Amino acid sequence: MRQERQKRNVIALNRSPLARKIVTFNLVALLVLVAGILYLNPGRDSLVEQHENAFVTQTELIANVISAQLPMLQAAVAVDDAVPADGTVPTSEPAPAPVLLPPAELSSVLAQIKLPTTVEAYIYDPAGTVVASSEGSENRVPPIVQSGEDSTMITDFLNGVWETLAAIVTPNSDRGNVLPPVARVEQLAPLTFEDGQTKAEISVGTGGATIFAVTTPIMQKGAVLGVLAMTSAGGEIDLLVRSEREQVLQMFVIAILVSIGLSLVLASTIANPLSDLAAAAEIGRDKNARKMSPSRVRIPDLTARPDEIGRLSGALRGMVTALYDRIDANEQFAADVAHEIKNPLASLRSAVGSLRMVKKDEHRAKLLDVIEHDVRRLDRLVSDISNASRLDSELVKEEEESFNLRQLLENLSEHLGEDAREKGVDFISDLPSEPVVIQGLEPRLAQVFVNLITNAISFCEEGDAVRIWARKRQNRVLIVVEDTGPGIPEQALTKIFNRFYSERPERQFGDHSGLGLAISKQIVEAHGGVIWAENIRPTDADITSEPLGARFVVGLPI
Repeated sequence: MRQERQKRNVIALNRSPLARKIVTFNLVALLVLVAGILYLNPGRDSLVEQHENAFVTQTELIANVISAQLPMLQAAVAVDDAVPADGTVPTSEPAPAPVLLPPAELSSVLAQIKLPTTVEAYIYDPAGTVVASSEGSENRVPPIVQSGEDSTMITDFLNGVWETLAAIVTPNSDRGNVLPPVARVEQLAPLTFEDGQTKAEISVGTGGATIFAVTTPIMQKGAVLGVLAMTSAGGEIDLLVRSEREQVLQMFVIAILVSIGLSLVLASTIANPLSDLAAAAEIGRDKNARKMSPSRVRIPDLTARPDEIGRLSGALRGMVTALYDRIDANEQFAADVAHEIKNPLASLRSAVGSLRMVKKDEHRAKLLDVIEHDVRRLDRLVSDISNASRLDSELVKEEEESFNLRQLLENLSEHLGEDAREKGVDFISDLPSEPVVIQGLEPRLAQVFVNLITNAISFCEEGDAVRIWARKRQNRVLIVVEDTGPGIPEQALTKIFNRFYSERPERQFGDHSGLGLAISKQIVEAHGGVIWAENIRPTDADITSEPLGARFVVGLPI
């Protein structure tokens, strides 16, 4: 694992399925976002509307300029026409009706106006004839946006891909009916002559370029003298849209690079730790793990991470620790069982061997009593060992339920109190008057308290007393079983909960397996509680003085 971790780098993450998924999902989300922006294209509609309004305003402004210059130009033309060749001054006549200027004069007026190279202007007379045009005029200015201004090789490629996809997804149905710009304004000019209103039209030219056509009247004294028509060359708006799209695509390229970089960093913080955890688990799963690693499998400690991987690492470490503890406990349990069974088996073997040699009946009877005692001891030992070995699995399988602990203790006190009184031992119970409801396995906890009470009774002589009492606190309940027996030897206080440990009088030898308190502790701890033993001593007495009895305390959460 250490060698693999040293070899690992960011590039190696490309071989990780999880890393590929993270990068792919992030890129897909980014692609959907950019494609949605380009497909909806809200900026294009806004640009078209703004450009149309500006184009209409520009056309009307030029028409007003021409209308304002007409009287002066017409007067000059009239003076030139009115003076005869001989220089005599003619008599005054009524002013003629306003008319358009000659084409040469109108072309001179258009030539003075600086139009973009992408815009053409035409003046129509009432007959629908073009009398002036800006075509060929040298007084021009470059367009606002020029093709290829901000494009790059990457954005050109992406833009081409997008235009191809857009043409497939949203084909233009008007491509078959494409009219040149002049034909567009020729259709609009008669309408303007009829009602004297400005007309505007947006159409699609060759190559899918957007074309604007506007016609507005040239008026004088309320009469329409002519029509000014202006057209934009195809593609000016498309260049603006393309420029905007290229800016989006440039940001898209940058976002892709950033997304890939962040995805790899994110994958390294997720995939690498998970890979380490999986490798450690695989080592533990391998049947030949001992050959691969002579020591125990160690899960990487990632608990410092404040995320789910840290939680997973802590859970796996705890699980592995619990598993090894269980293995150690099973090994120790097997060793203890073998040791405990050897004692009665050795006694049996000795008694059976002696039984073959003795001749007297009284000796044979004593040996048969020893054999019977050892058989009962073995039977009890095997039964207790079987119960202890199944306890773990049963505690996991059984469903916990709510029950009244006070009622359970009361029933046990009534039943076991009779046994104590038959032995001449006083039995005292001091239980709460209110119910004490806890969550747990009622039969198992009953087994604990039966074991503690019967142990207390077994250590008492006639005239002694056994007391069981309980007290409820905010989040726990304490159950105490105490007696006035001989107490517990100091050296045994830390051992009595060990398996097969028994501190009994000689007359009770072999009657107990030494598993009762160990099983009780296991059940109490499975319920999240604690159990301990202590001696009862006078308050002001020396700790080395003789105890007044033994006390077992069980604490359970409510």
